[in-house]
Amino acid sequence: MALMSKLRDKTHILMIILVVTFLGLIVFEWGMNFTGPTKKAGLAGKVNGRSITTEQYEEIYNGLNDNFRRTNPGAEVTPQVENNFREQAWNVAVDQALVEEMFEKYGIKVQDSEVLAAVNNEANPPMIIRQNFTDPRTGKIDRQVLEQVRRDPKAKAFWVKAQEVVKRELMVDKLLMALKTMAVVTEPEVVELVQRQFTTFQASFIPFPLSYAGPETMFPVKDDEIKSWYTAHKEQFKQDNTRTGEFVFYPQTPSSHDSLQVKKEIDGLVPQFAAAPSDSEFVKVQSDRPTAANVTYSRADFSPAAGNAVFGSPKLAAGQVVGPIADRGFYRLLKIKGVSSGEPAASASHILIRVNQADAARSLALVDQILGELKKGVSFETLAAKYSEDPGSARNGGFVGWFTKERMVPEFSQAVFAGKPDQIVGPVKTQFGLHIIRIDGFDQKRIVCSEVARQIKPSSQTVESIKRNAMAFQSEAKSKGFEQAAKSAKLDIVKTGEFSRQSLIPVLGMNDKVTRFAFKSKEGDLSDVLETEKGFAVMKILSKNDTGYRQQDAELNAMIKSELVREKQGVALKAKLAALSASAGGSLDAIVARDPSLKIFTSNEIRWRDGVIAGAGADRQLVEAMAGMKPGKLSPPVQFANGYALVLLTGRQLAEGVDMNVEKGRILPQLLKVKQEQLFAEYFGSLRKSAKIEDFRQ
Repeated sequence: MALMSKLRDKTHILMIILVVTFLGLIVFEWGMNFTGPTKKAGLAGKVNGRSITTEQYEEIYNGLNDNFRRTNPGAEVTPQVENNFREQAWNVAVDQALVEEMFEKYGIKVQDSEVLAAVNNEANPPMIIRQNFTDPRTGKIDRQVLEQVRRDPKAKAFWVKAQEVVKRELMVDKLLMALKTMAVVTEPEVVELVQRQFTTFQASFIPFPLSYAGPETMFPVKDDEIKSWYTAHKEQFKQDNTRTGEFVFYPQTPSSHDSLQVKKEIDGLVPQFAAAPSDSEFVKVQSDRPTAANVTYSRADFSPAAGNAVFGSPKLAAGQVVGPIADRGFYRLLKIKGVSSGEPAASASHILIRVNQADAARSLALVDQILGELKKGVSFETLAAKYSEDPGSARNGGFVGWFTKERMVPEFSQAVFAGKPDQIVGPVKTQFGLHIIRIDGFDQKRIVCSEVARQIKPSSQTVESIKRNAMAFQSEAKSKGFEQAAKSAKLDIVKTGEFSRQSLIPVLGMNDKVTRFAFKSKEGDLSDVLETEKGFAVMKILSKNDTGYRQQDAELNAMIKSELVREKQGVALKAKLAALSASAGGSLDAIVARDPSLKIFTSNEIRWRDGVIAGAGADRQLVEAMAGMKPGKLSPPVQFANGYALVLLTGRQLAEGVDMNVEKGRILPQLLKVKQEQLFAEYFGSLRKSAKIEDFRQ
């Protein structure tokens, strides 16, 4: 959807409206006053000195919350979701203040006569009129009902609000029109856009990786260079205020007694389930998965152990009840309706080697080494544990479990389902890296069943016991120190890394109690016991950063050093290639003749529109450079993703049958619209960036 269209819709998000019932109609009350409420209220913040009241902010938040509950009935509003609503509400309130500022800057006003004309407009009535008075049978405004409501004295409060909403909508329309007139499209811009869409190139080129300039050790970087680079690029590291901390965590893990209690309950359901006249009604009442009636399962729908228990059960026949079987935190009871065959599920193990584009040769060499060791008889499990960069499966000898075709990335699935049991395939390249895969087996068996599943949850007594343990640790940490208390209790200390108010913290997720403690505390402060959805935590604050910028820690310095090395390699490589080109008389063949390790790539279809070089993949940067080259002349060194290239452009042409004038006429209005959208987005973005935004929320 076009940005301007989005912005028009966003107008009605900026002017948050609450749903109320009035005279049998659903009407909308504009829940925001740009100038603030008349009664005295606390402040949530300020934008360029313009107040955002707590009442205004809370009203927007409630509108977002109510809309979510209305459109997602039954959905849980978790602390993370609630926090997202808080941030959305704040951003909306800030946008409202900025829009009001723009109204004043451009002198945008709307007369009462314009509001009346808009309400009476048949072709394009305001949104609040469309939403409340459209006849669903005709799709048009029901003017009779509209006039009845307008004449009703009881509707006076509604009309005051409705007129204000219409007025704001008209003001936003005027603002958009004022900004649209600033966008201009030139003839060269249109011509270039047509050429981008329809021009293809033919070229030959030699790519040179940065390492061709020499190893990284040849390009040392000093500490003051790192500091200077950081200072020059500091705006890249702008961020919200952050904290770092460490914590111990007491998960709300069910006890063995809790598990036995759930098993006892579900054991008692076996005869009732077997005799139930309506499986769907029984499941709806008794199961924690109330829709699991007449469902089809394969082995992929169970953990390996549970799948073995189900599919190996002697009771696996129509009319039998299988279970209860423990599986991933549940006890599962299955009433079998039928057993059949279907698309196979597969089980496999893999060794994952991630690919670093800057050093792809290392990854390929490691894959070759692993394949060589497999041929020598080293077990797959041993090599997975030693080399695989997928820690979850590496712990299990590379085993990834059972899966159907759609549950894995296409390349992985295609390799497995085209193979045979005990076959080793690969390396298979996916978005995650290179996979060496062992196919462990296939199973086409399917069961149709109804299922009663009961989650194994900690009882209130178990939760209280876990909380008491956390409280005891907190007391110990206050007297003996955090690290010593954790060591004595044999608890792992989890590092949070740097986090903001909106960050997900490892293990803890997003939690208001944790955030409030972290951002009110000093370095070294110890929390009380913090309750989360999954357990209890005790946290210690390690550092705070309220500068608004990421600090130069070891990780960032390493990143900057790597970038500086690349820059130095790039400078050296450009000089080396310029000399190489000159000495070879501008001939790619002559360059390759001098260094057989180099390779010339030739492509007769290089597309400007998407940067694809047929036979070599996509490289937008390289193709953009080709667009400015003259055919028949070797280019100077051209930067691409992983180094520099020398390019000989041999031809360019528009696609056959393309009429430049026709395409210009088609693209001109589209380009104008895009520039208008871009102008507004950039303008509004710059306003927000330069605004003095004060957040008083706690």
